Amino acid sequence: MKKIALPEPFFFENGPRAILLLHAYTGSSNDMRMLGRALEKEGYTVYAPHFKGHGTLDPTDILAATPADWWLDTQNALAFLREKGYQEIAVFGLSLGGIFATKALEEEGLLAAGTLCSPLFLNENNHVVDSFLRYVATVQKIAGIEPTKIAESLPKIKIEVQQQLLEIGNYLPPIQMKIPEITKPFFIAQAGQDELIDSQSAYELKKALVQAAVSFHWYEESSHVITVGRDHHALENDVLDFLNQLHWNEG
Repeated sequence: MKKIALPEPFFFENGPRAILLLHAYTGSSNDMRMLGRALEKEGYTVYAPHFKGHGTLDPTDILAATPADWWLDTQNALAFLREKGYQEIAVFGLSLGGIFATKALEEEGLLAAGTLCSPLFLNENNHVVDSFLRYVATVQKIAGIEPTKIAESLPKIKIEVQQQLLEIGNYLPPIQMKIPEITKPFFIAQAGQDELIDSQSAYELKKALVQAAVSFHWYEESSHVITVGRDHHALENDVLDFLNQLHWNEG
């Protein structure tokens, strides 16, 4: 079997302002690389780790992980930045990553946070299961698994991913309950052509942020992975504008 180059976490160190980027469900640091480079170019230090189970050639590795694992990954990433000497940190998350970016803002004393097409208010109007199964078939094909074996594995995987989405849904209420208490600046980006989650959940999040200064951005022509889509330059500029207006204490 030919050697496959797997995505790697990245750490771009280029200034006193630190940004943590958290990728999407079934994604990797590659989701965030263009945004990371744009921020690095403007003098920001950027770290994009991997959530447990992601960035491998076995999609079922994701199903072996839990939301608690991903929260621990988020905490470890913040600890990494703090050990490097960065005390003021802003965090952005794409889709699943936005859930943990929000929780981090609630619990970790950060400067600001942002969500990018993130289902903080997850409902049944989503297509995540079908997307996961397509992802499994694609990755297993790349790994050289026979099509018949791939097809045989999918029904069991479907049940497991449905169970994992239920776990994610059950993980959300404590985070949702604290959203009205957030007072730090908050960035929301939502794709108008989001094919995975209900785009209206972005408005629910905005409505819940009753004490925060919210920077809300709607990208009508973009699809779910907005960081690599047609509006990625506009998104990068909007994120930079948001970050540049924060009160960084660089003493």
